[in-house]
Amino acid sequence: MPLSHARNAVCAVPAADSATAKAHFDRSFQFETDCADVSSALASDDPGFVLLDVRGPALFDAEHIDGAINLPHGKIIASKLLAYPPETLFVTYCAGPHCNGATRGASRLAGLGRPVKVMIGGLTGWLDEGFTLVSAEQ
Repeated sequence: MPLSHARNAVCAVPAADSATAKAHFDRSFQFETDCADVSSALASDDPGFVLLDVRGPALFDAEHIDGAINLPHGKIIASKLLAYPPETLFVTYCAGPHCNGATRGASRLAGLGRPVKVMIGGLTGWLDEGFTLVSAEQ
């Protein structure tokens, strides 16, 4: 039985051709990384990036990814980045996919001329992958 593509929103707009889709998905790696790749890199001697928790200090203190630095997205300004060479890659994260703080932080960093990626999934994704969090008091 043939399917009617007009029956739902998924099929109403045709998918891109394969070459266009591949280019799009390949480009996304310039902007995003995932929790497993961040965890693996953090376990090495030189992860190659600075992990920024862009939530507020109270949430950071309650729990965060070990090795992360707290810099709320609204406080990302040039003077806060002076300790890092201009080529330093930053990876931002927030609470999870329901939160756009990581994107806000990434936008601010990019606006300051800094290389940046977003860790998709945020803390929700981190926990879903089975990774642990620490509190600032630990």
